[in-house]
Amino acid sequence: MQENISKVGIFGGFSFDTPKLLPTAPSTSAKPAVSMSAGAKDAISTLTDNSLTEKREKKPLFTFPGALAKPAISPAAGAKDALSTVTDVSLTERMETKPLFAFPAAQQKLESQWRDMEWTEEQKTSLMKTISSYRPICHEVTQVLLLGPVGSGKSSFISSVQSVFNGRVTNRAMVGSSLTSFTKKLQSFHIHSQKGKDPTGLVLCDVVGLGGGEMTGLTLYDILSVIKGHVPEGHKFSPDQPVRSETVGYVKKPSLKDKIHCVAFVVDASKVLTYPKGFSSTFQQLREHISELGVHQVALLTHVDQICPETANDVAKVYKSHIIREMMSKAGALLGMSTSYIVPVKNYSSELDLDASTDVLLLSAVDHILQYAELYFQDNIPQHTGPKID
Repeated sequence: MQENISKVGIFGGFSFDTPKLLPTAPSTSAKPAVSMSAGAKDAISTLTDNSLTEKREKKPLFTFPGALAKPAISPAAGAKDALSTVTDVSLTERMETKPLFAFPAAQQKLESQWRDMEWTEEQKTSLMKTISSYRPICHEVTQVLLLGPVGSGKSSFISSVQSVFNGRVTNRAMVGSSLTSFTKKLQSFHIHSQKGKDPTGLVLCDVVGLGGGEMTGLTLYDILSVIKGHVPEGHKFSPDQPVRSETVGYVKKPSLKDKIHCVAFVVDASKVLTYPKGFSSTFQQLREHISELGVHQVALLTHVDQICPETANDVAKVYKSHIIREMMSKAGALLGMSTSYIVPVKNYSSELDLDASTDVLLLSAVDHILQYAELYFQDNIPQHTGPKID
């Protein structure tokens, strides 16, 4: 794996630059191929007046399900202005939280929930007890790696989950608000059932976000090294210093407790339609390599309150929302993943007090993750028959 995978950072266009295993995602101006021979410059000016201008006014940049949509560039159009017109829709503009579409108000709610969920204090208490008492059969911990674009809500999810157990909103994982990743290194957070109490068997691992308009320093090889358990806690990722056996603290022979047992992809519901074009292939290539390691994957769809007013007012309406159900399907197409693996989430951000329905949704997401993490132990420990409950 180390010899075949190029140690190039995932950035802007999210190309791995790995000709052997991971073909580079085409740029937005790559198709159709336009000759730059004589006369090309005269043909270039035809693009901006018609096709792309109209597309940006009337249609979202990307259409799901299926392959990401390509800008409609006519064969007569040249490459030079085509590139500048596409790139005018900057990463900053495309990552705005305002959704590019709206559903009729009459269709925002369903008559009944499309997933069964109880929104009671009893359900919250039951989920907290289940998570608090969970221990994998190896009597160590379950390590879950959160992977997602910059600003998708990975760190906020960690803080929100810990807030539920603390009984008040706290920001345990440092959260940023810029378009660059606030997290720069590998950080592991042991979730505690109560303040001052022993930690649960769950550890949520945070790493630098994917993309963000600049090289983040995170390579495919680095991600796989984290999952295999080679990367030391606190390692700061850098494009100039990819993880290798000479890295300070490098774990040469990782044990089961050092490895990642489940990967949770985190995507922002308000940005699913505007993520850069290369994200779809990036996610799906990541998933293929992670699956080869025998690690199961799930996904969290964050910021669902930003695309559905009904859910923003009452989180318990999340599974009655047409908008959210539709966006989960589009997220599934982006990730190459069935929607049965995806759960919606609302993180705590500006709130100062907890909300019971938000807590239930967060705890349900954790329970969902643990179910797939448990499959890792079933696959790798033959004598395993079920989770160890204290």
